[in-house]
Amino acid sequence: MTTKFSKNFSRGFTLIELLVVIAIIGILSSVVLASLNTARGKGADAAIKSNLANIRAQGEIIYDSNTPNSYSGLCTNPNVASQTTSAANALGGTVDNTLTTAGTATLVVCHINVANSAWAVSSAMKTTSTNSWCVDSTGASRQITGAYLAGSATVCP
Repeated sequence: MTTKFSKNFSRGFTLIELLVVIAIIGILSSVVLASLNTARGKGADAAIKSNLANIRAQGEIIYDSNTPNSYSGLCTNPNVASQTTSAANALGGTVDNTLTTAGTATLVVCHINVANSAWAVSSAMKTTSTNSWCVDSTGASRQITGAYLAGSATVCP
């Protein structure tokens, strides 16, 4: 005589197993998103530095093309305006070409002195609100810690 064993196996996952899996996925996604935000900020900082470095090269082209040699019209030059606008877009801010305007955490400033013999451009950084990047007509291209380009400055401090 044969006996039948009845096996009562339910198929699928238990509620506890599903909750554990969902919790693990949530933890992993939060770690990935935090890393992604850091990478976005660093990418924006790199874009700001690159745009401002391009302004330095454009400034020398403007200087050589003006007679007599000067930086006249640098801040309003279409190529420079494009670079400052791109830096402002990466920052999430705006551009100001007024010599008396000091830099802020959301402002890209382009200053040229009255004699048109010197200029400086400064932009805040995306990853930290206390630092800015500055380029000027002396060839400087550096980070300014704890300060922004002053309202009448045409040289990076």
